[in-house]
Amino acid sequence: MADSFQSGRVTTLHNIMHRPLEEMEQELTTFSYVRPMGLILPSLYSELEQPALAHIVDELEKVPYLNQVVIGLDRADESQYRHAIEYFKRLPQNHQILWNDGPNLRKIDALLQEEGLAPTQMGKGRNVWYCMGYMLASGQSEAIALHDCDIVTYERGMLARLIYPVANPSFRYQFSKGYYSRVADNALGGRASRLLVTPLIRTLQRNIGHQESLDFMDSFRYPLAGEFSMRKDVMSGLRIPSDWGLEVGVLMEMARNYSTRRICQVEIADIYDHKHQDVSADNAESGLSKMSIDISKAFFRKLATNGIVFNKGVFRSLKASYYRIALDLIESYRSDAEMNGLKFDVHLEEQIVELFAENIMKAGEVFLNNPMEQPFVPHWNRVVSAIPDIYDQLLDAVAQDHAMYSES
Repeated sequence: MADSFQSGRVTTLHNIMHRPLEEMEQELTTFSYVRPMGLILPSLYSELEQPALAHIVDELEKVPYLNQVVIGLDRADESQYRHAIEYFKRLPQNHQILWNDGPNLRKIDALLQEEGLAPTQMGKGRNVWYCMGYMLASGQSEAIALHDCDIVTYERGMLARLIYPVANPSFRYQFSKGYYSRVADNALGGRASRLLVTPLIRTLQRNIGHQESLDFMDSFRYPLAGEFSMRKDVMSGLRIPSDWGLEVGVLMEMARNYSTRRICQVEIADIYDHKHQDVSADNAESGLSKMSIDISKAFFRKLATNGIVFNKGVFRSLKASYYRIALDLIESYRSDAEMNGLKFDVHLEEQIVELFAENIMKAGEVFLNNPMEQPFVPHWNRVVSAIPDIYDQLLDAVAQDHAMYSES
């Protein structure tokens, strides 16, 4: 059972009493009359072939308060898009599929490319950005949640707890971040958060000194969680990172745009597991290796905008300090795992820390060589300013795809 202790700069909403789900869903249904709710599901087509998403859809069928579901579909050809239409047809909520590889959305992407407004990298960030645009265009939802499609421990109570803070009209929160314990195969998960983000934040605090942005990031129990919710108005001015820095970048943008009193984190599950990334120690362009570089760059960019000056000497010091702090944390994780009867491979954990230490240096080199890199996709307010009818075009593109390829 969780306690009620508050730490850091954001409010933490705990799962203290394991409140009955039916009671919470009834309350959310009441909220929905004032604040309609939507859900974004960024998905690869390959996830439609896995049992995790099938179970998620089974659970979403039972959700009574949800007004809209927007599915962003990546890496799908025409036959696969047709299959996706049939796959999600059983959802009782109003739902739309954005076929990101289809001709109509490609046409919109080309238009935005010409204006320098489109995402430059394929991936989750791009998918989420277009889904947000569609949500804004449709105007059907006032409170919007987002979660991944590969959660193997999913149950609909996760969504209820995730969206509750921004759906409740009496709450002040504009943004809610989910957190949970990562456990899989009787072992601790969440390696990128445990072994990179937390020790890197504390390394930066030690080497650079007090920074509000670092204190803010250190408040989150799981900063890399892919589950968050927000009020609709937040989306229109939110810049989305297009690389693996998505979750870190979104948090940093929230801190830049809103008071921390408007931001919370909420415990959405006791145990959580989803698809694991390969370490990819020999390939800096995939897996945890690429993730660690992109996340490190996100921190360096943010601090640079605050006036912090980086050079090779600073990055060498960061690498050495990070390594020591991360190794100390491994001992803490080992004790925690052992006390809870979980497996813990110290050798593997230290190998990952060694990889991350090298990648902090690589991220520093990339940052120094390209300090003007623009990792964020422009927010939708800017897009609308440049192309006033873009929302109508986006709605038409999705409608045309469905009309052309759905079975009669």
